[in-house]
Amino acid sequence: MRMRRAVAGYAALVVVLGGAIVLALLHGRVLEGGRVFATAGAAAGRLHLPGASLGQLLLQLIVVIAAARLCGALFRRLGQPAVIGEIVAGILLGPSLLGAVAPGTFQLLFPPESFGTLKLLAEIGVLLFMFVVGLELDVERLRGRAHTAVFVSHASILVPYLLGVLVASALYRSLAPPGVHFVPFALFMGIAMSITAFPVLARVLDERGLTRTELGSAAITCAAVDDVTAWSLLALVVAIARSQGLGGALLTGALSLAFIAFMLFAAGPALRRAFRGRATATPSTGVLAVVVVVLIASALTTERIGIHALFGAFLAGVVMPREAAFRDALVQRLEEVSSILFLPLFFAFTGLRTQVGLLDDASSWLVLLLVVAAATAGKLGGTMAAALATKMDAVDAFALGALMNTRGLMELIALNVGYELGILSPRIFAMMVLMALVTTFATGPLLSLAGVLRRRRDATAGERSPA
Repeated sequence: MRMRRAVAGYAALVVVLGGAIVLALLHGRVLEGGRVFATAGAAAGRLHLPGASLGQLLLQLIVVIAAARLCGALFRRLGQPAVIGEIVAGILLGPSLLGAVAPGTFQLLFPPESFGTLKLLAEIGVLLFMFVVGLELDVERLRGRAHTAVFVSHASILVPYLLGVLVASALYRSLAPPGVHFVPFALFMGIAMSITAFPVLARVLDERGLTRTELGSAAITCAAVDDVTAWSLLALVVAIARSQGLGGALLTGALSLAFIAFMLFAAGPALRRAFRGRATATPSTGVLAVVVVVLIASALTTERIGIHALFGAFLAGVVMPREAAFRDALVQRLEEVSSILFLPLFFAFTGLRTQVGLLDDASSWLVLLLVVAAATAGKLGGTMAAALATKMDAVDAFALGALMNTRGLMELIALNVGYELGILSPRIFAMMVLMALVTTFATGPLLSLAGVLRRRRDATAGERSPA
């Protein structure tokens, strides 16, 4: 009976919120009147510029890595994840601060001809990062808590997704790039509102000693389900944006499903057989070479299919052999290179695209407040409401919502995909980057507030209990 009631509740959630999203998308198409549309994907690759010299690149590496480490250490002292400081460092090195205060220095460090090289290195960093995210995905944990996690995590996606589509309806005419249809713009705004930064959330839980608590286990599981669902939806949105009409989108979707099935049911078991006895805490160089080839081949395949290379990297991580020691070894080796060298370049490249100066009037900042409010209300509120429906304590439901509202690096990856496809204009891109920073920064204070509320609740309960 309880399982039947849970399934009925989940079905109602999907039907009601999914139907509302579809109706909002259909209604929003009337906003396209009078627009001239470019061919699909015409805006993609807008920064394919000649590369920088080796000396220029080495200078950029020194500046970017030093700024990322300094800002990361500063934000860690403030009780925030280091990744927030690293993102801020990238923005400070871009036109928003360095380019405005010292334009000569900015041009010396980041001349336009160097963007192409930075872009390629940043994308390599993102591929390695997504592979690590796939490695860290605990499939067994998802199976053990599936009934609760799926309901809560999908509520935490559908509610902000609906709000994102509604916000897109209000912003489409003024902020969408010329030639972009309403549906991909609205779908992408929904994705940007609904993503949770699984790696950042895991680090926040670890730093606060919550990993092994009931709240921490629920948060990790919900975030993992959330990430898998959100990235699947993003792959669908990218397929729609890149395809030529419905037929192209259906073909891309079919090829994507076929490749996912191949990786899960053919490549994964083959790798486990090939690595039997060699998937240890000290993998050989031969094993590492095979891992890298699988990563690159999977990323190349999804790029050729028409979604994005990062989906292939994530999938390659998921299908690696399940031995914990082997996965931990891969995570340690790849994460060190990625976090120290490549990801700071990704933050710097994102900073070069983020032009806060475009928000040059009161209306722009009001729109930013609207975006932040909608993202927070959808993610925190949707998670909290669903958690309360599963009989979770109100304070823990609030803390879970605060954790799921963390966006961080995962949000920046999705935003850069949208920018590359030409779905996001520089102005709305800057707003969404700031929204990612604000919502991630708010996680720590909101968790502290939840701790205060929990202590107050426990003290009140202690006073009421008989001596």
